[in-house]
Amino acid sequence: MDYLSRNKAAYDRLAKQGSIFAKCASDEECQRPLATLDSRGWLPASVAGLNVLCLAAGGGWQSILYAAAGANVTVVDLSPQMLALDHREANHRGYSLRLLETSMDDLHELADESFDIVHHPVSTCYVPKLVPVFAEVSRVLKPNGIYISQHKQPTSLQITQRDSRNRYIIGIEYYREGPLPKVEDQSYREPGATEFLHRTEEILGGICKAGMVIEAFSEPKRADKNASPGDFRHRGIYVAPYYRIKARKTINDNKNDSQTPDIWTP
Repeated sequence: MDYLSRNKAAYDRLAKQGSIFAKCASDEECQRPLATLDSRGWLPASVAGLNVLCLAAGGGWQSILYAAAGANVTVVDLSPQMLALDHREANHRGYSLRLLETSMDDLHELADESFDIVHHPVSTCYVPKLVPVFAEVSRVLKPNGIYISQHKQPTSLQITQRDSRNRYIIGIEYYREGPLPKVEDQSYREPGATEFLHRTEEILGGICKAGMVIEAFSEPKRADKNASPGDFRHRGIYVAPYYRIKARKTINDNKNDSQTPDIWTP
């Protein structure tokens, strides 16, 4: 079974089990959808009428909140069971969503420059290469469009276990190629899924090389000094698990290309 099949099966199971990753938006959250989605103030003051792509974001949370805020929402996800949650919640609330079952690096059914916002929660760890993902994001974004994404921080994925003194051990090499091995510490790993480590340069540099400019960056805090050793919040004291990034697609002026020197070419 290849990584796509494994990851589809893993998230189908999580959806059926009512996992935290399949948490649908609540009535309370829908009362203030943008505040729920955007505690950092990265989104526009209003998304009403904007075209939003929730990328690898099935499960009935991001899609429903954007729809509640008045956006035109498309959801892409590999898992049909996760998309079924979006369908169920949209029907329940009277929203219309476009649902597309495909991998995040294959958006050929979506038109060029058709989205104002691409919202991409943690999921790039499930594909071996980021270049095709960011290329597709850039292609479907309108000029000046916003890309908000979250990624597993590579050091977090290098941790394999906790020792007798409650120290977290980095046991996977940084320049690893191929799927990650099974490890003892499962704090930020999803059961049954095939994951890949992406270096910081591949995440940040890849977004820039795809024609987007990074405007904001944060490391969401998942730390609690009162958490017991082995709890994900205890591990978060030592290693931040995620990168969260806001980028914007640049506007290319082809007329001036021949007049602009490439200062980065040696």
